Formats: sequence, C-alpha cells, structure tokens
Amino acid sequence: MPKVETFNRDLVIQQSVETFHNKGFNSTSMQDLVDATGLNRSSIYNSFGSKFDLYMECLRSYQQNSRQALQKVIINSNDPLSSIKNIFNLNIHIASNDSKNNGCFINQCTTEMANQEPVIQHFLENNQQYMIRLFEDIVKKGQEDNLINKNKSAKEYALYLLTSVQGLRISGILSNDQQDLESIIQTTLSVLI
Repeated sequence: MPKVETFNRDLVIQQSVETFHNKGFNSTSMQDLVDATGLNRSSIYNSFGSKFDLYMECLRSYQQNSRQALQKVIINSNDPLSSIKNIFNLNIHIASNDSKNNGCFINQCTTEMANQEPVIQHFLENNQQYMIRLFEDIVKKGQEDNLINKNKSAKEYALYLLTSVQGLRISGILSNDQQDLESIIQTTLSVLI
C-alpha cells in the first residue's frame, strides 16, 4: 500500500526553495532541509527522492511561479512597450523585497550548477529559450505597432532584454537604490524607442 503524505507538499517545496536559495545547492545539507521543513530524512527521501531531485522540484516550482507572475504583468499591460517596462518593474519589486539579497534563484543556479549537471544545464537552457521567445514575441508586436524601433531584429532585442533583466537582478543584490534600478530600466528602454 503506498504511503500517504501527511504534510503540505507545496509548503515543503517553498521552505526547501528558501533553503537552497539561501545556501546554494552544494552548501545545503540534508540536515538543513530537515531543519527547514520539519520533516525527517526518510520522509524527504521517500517523498522527493534525493537532494538533487528535491532541488529540481524546487527549481520547477520557482520557475512556474515566476512565469505566472510574468504572464500576469503582460496581461495587465496596455501595450508591448509597457509590458517590457512592467517586467523590469516586477524584477525591481522582487529585488527590493528580497530581504536576504539572494537575487534570482534561477540565476543563482546558473552560476553554481550549470556546468556541473547535464539535467540542470538542460533545464536552464530551456528556461532561457522560453524567456527569449517571450521577449521576442513582445518586441515583434511592439515593432508591428511602431512602438519599438526596427534597428535590430526582435530576437536581437530579446537577447538584449534578457541579459538586461538578469543584470538588473544581480545589481539588485548589491543595491536596493530605487533610483539607480529605475535608471537601468530607462536606459534599457531608450534603446528600443
């Protein structure tokens, strides 16, 4: 008879995301996860598999939450240019509310784990392609509406925007100065207009 989980799986994932995000994958021990979740080791192993399996589930959860937030911002924007601005503003909001200054969990994973594990590298490549396509679609629409110039292709601008967002999140780790972060947005957007 299969064992029934008697804990809130989503809460355990959230607690594990925070632990991995605070310490990184390599520095997080099983004891850290036990302490964070209140589960014993056997419950973690039985429910999630290995530490690596739990880490992957945490990455997928973080990714899903991030994508939902992005889609909400895009849906609530008036036009493609405001979609881009609002995506950057969302990232400033996240950075300014990051009391531990950890930055983006996926960016952290990229710097720590991308070259260590093929499964993670594949996950990160897929995530990057998703973001490039998202920005490319927005830029194409903005170019069709004559809101974004055509000096570069939609894909070239998408690559530029992705690296700008990543840089903004990294800058947000070191500085929560709203004016500086908003200046980054204005400079980034000025290239598109």
